Amino acid sequence: MKNSPISGLTDTELIERICLNDDQALFAEIVRRYKGKIASTIYGMLGRTEGAEDIGQEVFIRFYRSVKNFRGDSSLGTYLTRIAINLSLNEIKKRKIKRFFSLENLQDNGIEIADNNEDRVYDDRKEIILKAVNRLSEKHRAVVVLRLLDEYSTEETAKILNLPVGTVLSRLARAQMKLREFLIPFVQEYNI
Repeated sequence: MKNSPISGLTDTELIERICLNDDQALFAEIVRRYKGKIASTIYGMLGRTEGAEDIGQEVFIRFYRSVKNFRGDSSLGTYLTRIAINLSLNEIKKRKIKRFFSLENLQDNGIEIADNNEDRVYDDRKEIILKAVNRLSEKHRAVVVLRLLDEYSTEETAKILNLPVGTVLSRLARAQMKLREFLIPFVQEYNI
C-alpha cells in the first residue's frame, strides 16, 4: 500500500476523507503509519506483557470512534500517543489493583510471596533497561518513554502529557537519577 494513492495523502487529508466516506482503507493507512510508534510507546510503558497488544488496538479503536472530534490542535502522532499513554496508565492502575488483591489473598492464606523480579539477571541489555524503566513511578515512566525511548522533544512530551515544560524537565532529571540507581548493579556486574 506504500505506493498507492492513499499513501501520498497527508494525515489531515486522510482524516477529512474518513469523516466524509468512513472508508476502512483510509483508516488502515493511519494504522500502518502509526502502529510502530504506538507499539513502542505501549511497550515502553507496560513492557512486552499480556494485554499490551490489546491496548494498541484500543488506541486505534478509540481514535476511529472519535475521528470526527479530532480538531488537529496537535499532530496525529501526538494525539495517538496521548491516547496510548492514557490507556497505558489506566492499565498500570488496573494491574496494581489486581496485584494488590491477589497478593492479599495469598498472604491471607499463609502463602509466602517471594519477589524474584529484582533477583533475576538478564543478558539482554535492552530488557534490563526496560525493567528499570518499568520500576519508575507512572509519571516518571511516561516522561522517560516519550522523551528518551520514543524521542519526542521536550515540548512535544509536555504537550502529550499536558504538563509545563519545566515539569517535564524536572521529572526527566529525577527519572534519570532513579534509572542510574536501578542500573548501577548491572553496570558494575556486566560493564553495560
